[in-house]
Amino acid sequence: MKNISKSYDETIGILDDILRLDENFDLIGRGMIIGGRQAKMYFVDAFCKDEILEKMLEYLTRLEEKQIKHVKNTRDFCSHFITYTETDVVSSIDEIVTSVLSGTLALIIEGFNQAIMIDARTYPVRSLDEPDNDKVLRGSHDGFCETIVFNTALIRRRIRDPKLTFSAMKVGKKSQTDIALCYLDNVVDKKLLESLKKRINKIEVNTLAMSQQSLVESLIPKQFYNPFPKVRYTERPDAAAACITEGNIIILIDNSPAAIIVKTSFFEFFQDSNDYYFSPIIGSYLRFVRMFVFSLSILLTPTWYLLVENPSYIPQWLSFIRIEEPSGVPVLAQIITIEVIIDMLKLASINTPQSLSSSFSVIGALILGEFAVGAGWFLPEVILYMAFVAIANFTQPSFELGYAMKFSRITVIILSAIFGLWGYIGGFLLMLILIATTETLAGKKYLYPLIPFDAKAIRSLLFRRSINKSKN
Repeated sequence: MKNISKSYDETIGILDDILRLDENFDLIGRGMIIGGRQAKMYFVDAFCKDEILEKMLEYLTRLEEKQIKHVKNTRDFCSHFITYTETDVVSSIDEIVTSVLSGTLALIIEGFNQAIMIDARTYPVRSLDEPDNDKVLRGSHDGFCETIVFNTALIRRRIRDPKLTFSAMKVGKKSQTDIALCYLDNVVDKKLLESLKKRINKIEVNTLAMSQQSLVESLIPKQFYNPFPKVRYTERPDAAAACITEGNIIILIDNSPAAIIVKTSFFEFFQDSNDYYFSPIIGSYLRFVRMFVFSLSILLTPTWYLLVENPSYIPQWLSFIRIEEPSGVPVLAQIITIEVIIDMLKLASINTPQSLSSSFSVIGALILGEFAVGAGWFLPEVILYMAFVAIANFTQPSFELGYAMKFSRITVIILSAIFGLWGYIGGFLLMLILIATTETLAGKKYLYPLIPFDAKAIRSLLFRRSINKSKN
């Protein structure tokens, strides 16, 4: 790690060469005279506020030689003449370059062996709108954005406690992506926190190209065969603040509006912000509905397929599920085809302009379903059950869990088609084994509070408790 040279010209030459000012139009090197000494300011054009730069330059260039004669070092100069709030002095060339590329302004002055770093940056940012995939009927309607300092402010606004800590780190040899570990110092598990920091420091990647997903894949044990999500995400600052007050650790990543909730378990995916914006009885009811519908979406199509392929298993009271007019296309092929078509419609909706996406999905589903049944390709029963499954997947907020259960459901159906009842049983056992062996990012077991058993935690998951009966 090379430090600033005592020679001003040598330092400027090194920085000009590393930052390649001649080839980058957005990297600016502004020369000036400060108190009779040569000086140069480095910054990224789009990251610095013009008003602040103009006032700073106007003040610094008016300094006279006699005014800075008594200044002993860089920090002394910074204390006397740099009026901006967020400043620091550094010696490392690498640190200067990384800071400049992050948006910080660097000032090199002849005769000083340190650079003055002025954090006068501003980022292009979108509005703090409510996230599309995590809406609530009551409560706040703001959401995280891609700028990490704005996200920390949204949490700080909700938790006015001096113990609230945002520990900054950088990941990525080339990207030097800013991340922040958010926690309450008097509540967090210190061993877990130190372990997480060590694991993050050991990450060796060039960039976090896909933000939170890249970070998670660098931290979690490699289980390529396991589709179940190892962490939860939230784009809501109120949900993140609630998790922090419960002793959890939240990871914020620059350039991503999704916060990572470190400690998580399978059953916590069924909680939703709406549960806490209604009375306890309504919140508990919504949670039961979510769990019941989601469970039904897993069991419905495999169980129906097993019964229609083995009519002797169908009891008299379920005789209405029998297929009266068989189609020329095997039922298994119909189910798998519609599973793929549902994803096709989702992808088409994502890539369709927003003003047309909703109508496109509805019209596409109606046209495909109506004509497919009319042409004899699909049975109406298959369309009905798969439509229920598609809607049921949206009753819980985690897309990752929805796709994990989709793959599990298809696996159970295929095993049922090959091995019959034993394949059906084996498929669900395989799904349970996958869930039980899923390794989380840190903290809890995936099946907590069932394994290990914690009756109090199970009650909290099943029933939304009143706020006056809980610390949170």
